[in-house]
Amino acid sequence: MFTVDELAQLAEITQLGRPVYLRYSQGPEADALHPSTDHESGLRMPGLSANPLAVPRWWSLDARDWLARRVCQYLRELEEGARPWILYGEPVDFGPDNEPLLVEVTPIAWLSAELVAEAHTRYHSRLRAGATTHRD
Repeated sequence: MFTVDELAQLAEITQLGRPVYLRYSQGPEADALHPSTDHESGLRMPGLSANPLAVPRWWSLDARDWLARRVCQYLRELEEGARPWILYGEPVDFGPDNEPLLVEVTPIAWLSAELVAEAHTRYHSRLRAGATTHRD
């Protein structure tokens, strides 16, 4: 797989006409050996858990802001040894966090540490990262 180094390049990939998904894991080869499992129940899921990168119609900000937000959503996974990568796949169901579960997965590219750093910087400088819906 090639590596995507910038959010602008990732934005271009998401505009190619086919839904692109983001996954944090050891990578496609490891995922082929170990299907997604719901950690709380221990149940094996019928597809690979991933997050859609498509920019929703209501999003009026730059697409790179949306992508930065999505990339940063699961950064804690990096601490567990996972790497971010993007893929195509066919949704067959949804997981416990309402994420699509994919089959017929086609790996596209790794996301570089530089892209993750760019996403983190953009997310925290352009959006209200961590803001909550409800006030205490």
